[in-house]
Amino acid sequence: MSVFAVFARLVEQLADLLTPLFHGSATAAAIVLFTALVRLLLHPLSRAAARGQQARTALRPRIAALRARYTGEPERLRRAVLELHAEERVSPLSGILPGLLQLPAFFLLYHLFSSSTVGGTGNALLGHRLLAAPLGGRWADALAGGGVFGPAGLVHLGLFAVVAAVAAFNYRRAKAQMAQSPISAEAAEAERLPGLGTVNRVMPFLSFLTLVSVAVVPLAAALYIVTSTTWSAVERAALYR
Repeated sequence: MSVFAVFARLVEQLADLLTPLFHGSATAAAIVLFTALVRLLLHPLSRAAARGQQARTALRPRIAALRARYTGEPERLRRAVLELHAEERVSPLSGILPGLLQLPAFFLLYHLFSSSTVGGTGNALLGHRLLAAPLGGRWADALAGGGVFGPAGLVHLGLFAVVAAVAAFNYRRAKAQMAQSPISAEAAEAERLPGLGTVNRVMPFLSFLTLVSVAVVPLAAALYIVTSTTWSAVERAALYR
């Protein structure tokens, strides 16, 4: 039995458990629950990433001292900063691990709700719905079937509204954090991390790119993105107070 068949069976079993509560939208509820379980399993890594961020913040005075010591010697400064990170066991890239480990779960959902067959038989999950919208459908299908304000189009608009609200929340938090960290650009230059300065400038806007993803993937995968993005916003607000 293929991994996709096993995963399809797992989704069906979760949906069966949730049918008494969610009826025709039980499969959509199962996807939300599955996403929450994935994020719960990754929460220890998110906490570790938060501790890493706090550790990097604590190193800034020492990096400033190294910058003053090695003025005009960029290569020696870069080596000294890397040695400091190694000594304190701090990785500048530790925060990306939770996101990377989510990719297999997302691609499983994407493939499952993009395939007409699973294990050699018809994929019955494609007919399951969130209210009036099929979980295997995309926003383009909703537009073609009933327009922006058709039954399926309204479901997608609801998801867009949630994503936009979360993106606006993340934008305000990112801007506030950057305002409270006036030396972040200098720290990026000192640490010589390629592209970090650019990332810092565009970071407040990245959440809005989720709108594009939600618009082009199957509705089931869009539910994963919306649930995971919302979880991340709440989690980061709690961990990075």
